[in-house]
Amino acid sequence: MNKNISTLKPSMSIKTMILSSLSCAYLLSHPTIAYSDGHVYANFPITEKSYSGDKKTSVSYTGQIARHLLHDSLKILAGQGNGKANAGLKNQMLAYYKGSDKGHEVLSHTSKANYKQSRVEQISKGKNLSGKTYKGSITGMPNNMSADELITFWIDKASSANKGYDMTYGYNYPQLISKFILGAVFYNQAVDNYLDEKMTANNKPNDKPYKDGAAYTGKEHSWDEAFGYFGTPAHALELDGSQLYTIAKQKDKGEFSDYNKDGMIDLYTEMVYIPSYYAGGTDKSSKGKTSYNSTITQAFLDGRKLITAANGKKLTDSQRKKLMGYADVITKNWELTIAESAYKYAGSVYKDIMAIQKAKAANEDISKLLKNYIKHWGELKGFVLSLETGKTNNSALARKLTSLIGYGPVMPDGSQVDTITSNGQYITIDGKNIENYALHMLKAQKALANAYNIKAKLNDATADLASLTDKLGEIEGSETD
Repeated sequence: MNKNISTLKPSMSIKTMILSSLSCAYLLSHPTIAYSDGHVYANFPITEKSYSGDKKTSVSYTGQIARHLLHDSLKILAGQGNGKANAGLKNQMLAYYKGSDKGHEVLSHTSKANYKQSRVEQISKGKNLSGKTYKGSITGMPNNMSADELITFWIDKASSANKGYDMTYGYNYPQLISKFILGAVFYNQAVDNYLDEKMTANNKPNDKPYKDGAAYTGKEHSWDEAFGYFGTPAHALELDGSQLYTIAKQKDKGEFSDYNKDGMIDLYTEMVYIPSYYAGGTDKSSKGKTSYNSTITQAFLDGRKLITAANGKKLTDSQRKKLMGYADVITKNWELTIAESAYKYAGSVYKDIMAIQKAKAANEDISKLLKNYIKHWGELKGFVLSLETGKTNNSALARKLTSLIGYGPVMPDGSQVDTITSNGQYITIDGKNIENYALHMLKAQKALANAYNIKAKLNDATADLASLTDKLGEIEGSETD
């Protein structure tokens, strides 16, 4: 953590001034607690009574940021195959997923920006993604594979794909791997572990250290770890969706990200990672209809203030009830960001199919349109599978979406993956109608809107539902169940 993060502040917006005023009121009511900044997730004091070391703050979520960098680098590697079997690339990908004694170079942040770290281990050592992956089986792909088995399967396929694409069966492995890890690791760990089991009264209590010798209590660190999995900058409340997007896309050289103005972008406290990126991206595109990133970040900050205000004592029932209210806000809004993204990409897939059909009718080349289609399908499928990995029982919705989306996209030749053999081979069925599959995308948007209070509705194409249904007529077996 940058020790100077509170001493060098950019010009305050009206929103920031209001937040700072609220923080002052909070401090006056808790005079024994010296917060650095009321709107920045940083520099919360040490309240753990047995700690005797030299650390100055109880905030720590380095392991979670290390896993974000492992994910980001894994996504880069998943797009580096040359279309032939490549054991070396596969082993390198597995090293970023399962861990490596040799350490990990940060492959994902290599723009001209001045990043503070170049290796994952400069933030946290000994971390992996596989050990934190959702333990349940995934119903949205064949054979009821576990999440770990599915990711490992895709890593194997990506290592022999051409730049991550399988143009025969319709898979973009970097997108599938990335969007599913968003759910199966980051979302699952935060909402179904740290904000759930570890918030119970007797699990990681606040009057004891998280582990022997730690500078933070059980509840402090559990809350921080959930915050780290969300992957937003410590100063996120000073940023809008467009600025978060700019940071995540590495188009920012420090204008928005370098909060402490030390000339470097700290990948620990000043970077945007995938869950926050999609929350902020939805906010950016929704034109004021959503505020997911600030809502989630504010709930994290309010919860951390509540825990710190307990001053190293066990939380009372009323305190824990209020804390669980903040956890509920985070969980519901995070799930909504995933559902909003699935809705968006269902619309993208629909538009891609319509564009492909139009190009085919005009005898035009569809190769570029087909790559867009496969990419967007991978994003759609990854987000839909992620909805299976949270606290909510989404089994009915998962079955519905699987019946509509299938195990692979319907290809222009009418083929679609129907199952996967025990040795990892895809088996297809033929004779599918790709326009009928476009209708499935509209039904998927409708199913998501029925299940969630989706507000942004990006790429909403449901207005075409009636006309496309009329065009296709009542086709028997129009859904793939």
